[in-house]
Amino acid sequence: MELDDLLKFEWVSDETKERMDDESDAFTRLLISGTIENCAEIDEVIKKHLINWEFGRLNKVDLAILRISVYSLLYQKDIHPTIIIDEAVDISKDFGTDDSYKFVNAVLDNVRKTLKV
Repeated sequence: MELDDLLKFEWVSDETKERMDDESDAFTRLLISGTIENCAEIDEVIKKHLINWEFGRLNKVDLAILRISVYSLLYQKDIHPTIIIDEAVDISKDFGTDDSYKFVNAVLDNVRKTLKV
């Protein structure tokens, strides 16, 4: 799917679209476009912080959560890293496997430590 198609939000339910205000819409667009535009760099950061795990074996939901979160850690300096990690953990509890939140937390915490933020 192309970035422009993603940013049309046709994949989002009407109920969710109705709840989004202009600020939420702008923030969502920033997360999506920023993550996609910097995906190669983000993936390299993730790969460096995988311990005893292969990048190609990552669950797709976990990978999506990690990518967006690493984007935020790298580029959204106005958001405290603990907030980014906490949100990622919450999302992984809702949408990942039973142990996704532990994995996501560990990887993001390792990224945070190396960024010295």
